Amino acid sequence: MPAVELTNISKAYGTTAAVRDVSLTVEPGELFGLIGPDGAGKTTLFRILATLLLADAGTATVAGHDVVRDFRAIRNVVGYMPGRFSLYQDLTVQENLAFFAAVFRTTVQENYELVRDIYEQLAPFKDRRAGALSGGMKQKLALCCALIHKPEVLLLDEPTTGVDAVSRQEFWHMLGTLKAKGITIVVSTPYMDEAARCERVALLQTGQVLRVDTPAALRAAYPWPLYAVRAARMHPLLQDLRAYPGTHSCYAFGETAHLSLARPDAEATAHLTAYLTGKGHRDVAVTPVPATIEDTFMELLTQQQPANPEPHEPAAQ
Repeated sequence: MPAVELTNISKAYGTTAAVRDVSLTVEPGELFGLIGPDGAGKTTLFRILATLLLADAGTATVAGHDVVRDFRAIRNVVGYMPGRFSLYQDLTVQENLAFFAAVFRTTVQENYELVRDIYEQLAPFKDRRAGALSGGMKQKLALCCALIHKPEVLLLDEPTTGVDAVSRQEFWHMLGTLKAKGITIVVSTPYMDEAARCERVALLQTGQVLRVDTPAALRAAYPWPLYAVRAARMHPLLQDLRAYPGTHSCYAFGETAHLSLARPDAEATAHLTAYLTGKGHRDVAVTPVPATIEDTFMELLTQQQPANPEPHEPAAQ
């Protein structure tokens, strides 16, 4: 039995479709990612799974419980961490934990082994009000509160957005520890680099699932020869690469441009270097690179576009 199952879920706000015919399953003990930019429908799906929102169509179950019929049972087996910090700012760390434990008719001590590694990082600040914590510490406190009743399924809506790189690394390490304890984790993120930390991911855009697969399979699915291209001026570089006769797609990727060619070219590095040098570019470097999940995501978006679409920039990096 899947830990989470969505079947043809749709939800609209007025005339705006937030989620459209989404179907996917998450296996027990899996670390599953919902990957996509703002507006992709991730938060709406989490609210439906957490029984905070009713879908307009379709069905969903969590730990075998229907999200409509069995909403009370789901709230006892799900830990939910919303995207915005939603704990009580005026309560201390210790008071927030005690409050959420009481809500679920348990105690901090009863499930302490589950949260010990996280709580030990919070212990020096246990008497500090939650509103005075740093972003990383707020994140850890929210995770502790979501785990305090020992849930079977943990729903984390963009938990690393707005925190520093070190805190992001620490948080994903904590998720690995929780997964090893048998907890099913569904996490959303706009950061494509975090997708590689999941066992499987669903790529979402405008409320639709583009593809569900493992990170390795998504990278391997990219069908075009790919190059990272660097030059002194990025904007003219992108324009000239998009005008190159063999270009399939081209967009900014960090400090480089990722260029895919419509067909293999054994001399592509030399041809591109000569082409760009002839256009007046300086410090040109062309390097073949393996595809990332973001490259596959961008390719799937391209397939959804009408003929001759305007060039677009990546949704997330």
